[in-house]
Amino acid sequence: MRMRGLSLLMLLVLAGCVGSPAGKPHRPPPREPAEDSRALKQCLVDLARYDAKFTVLPDRWFGNGCSATGAVQLTAIGIPVTNLGAMKCRTAERLSAWTNEAVQNAATAWLGSRVIRIESFGTYNCRPRNGVAGAKMSEHGRANAVDIAAFVLADGRRVTVEQGWNGPDKDIRNFLRAVHKAACRRFAIVIGPAGDAAHYNHFHFDMGADGPYCK
Repeated sequence: MRMRGLSLLMLLVLAGCVGSPAGKPHRPPPREPAEDSRALKQCLVDLARYDAKFTVLPDRWFGNGCSATGAVQLTAIGIPVTNLGAMKCRTAERLSAWTNEAVQNAATAWLGSRVIRIESFGTYNCRPRNGVAGAKMSEHGRANAVDIAAFVLADGRRVTVEQGWNGPDKDIRNFLRAVHKAACRRFAIVIGPAGDAAHYNHFHFDMGADGPYCK
C-alpha cells in the first residue's frame, strides 16, 4: 500500500510538470465578443434610413479567430452592389451612406451620369492582412471590411479603380479621388492604389480599431 501510494504521488508530480511543447498552456485564439444589443439595434435603425434592404444574420464564430458578429446581409442600398456577404452592421451602414451620399454626387459632378451598380471584391474572408502569412488578422476576417473595385454608370461606362486611378481621363481620376476622400470621412480605414501595391485595383474600407487611416 505504501509503495502504491508513493507511485501515485510520483505520477501526479510528473503530470504537473508536463505542459505544452513550448512550456506554456495551449489557449485558443480569443473569441470575438458578441455585439452590444443596444448598439446593434441603433445601427439597424440607422441603416434603414438609407432605404437599405437587409437580413440580420446570427452571430457566427469560425476557426483561426475569424467571426461574423453583429452582421447583416445587404440586398439593396439604393443601387445594386455585387458580391456582398456578411458584414458588420456599422460597416454596412457606412457603405450605404457613402453610396447614397458621396458616390452619386461625385458621379453627377465629374462624369455627368449616375452610378447604377457598384462592383465589390467582397466582404467576409478569413485571412491575414493582404493574405500574408503571419500578419495580423484582416478586418475581412471579422466581417468588418468591404473592397470596392468598379462603378457602372447609367450611360454604359464602367469605371474601374485599376484602370481609372492613374488613367488618362482626368474626370475619372477626379471622380475616383472624390469618392476615396469621401470614404475617409465615413470609414475608420481607407486604402486605395496610393496606399500600397496590394490595393492597386480596389478601395479597401473597414471600421477597425486601428484607424483613422486614409491613404
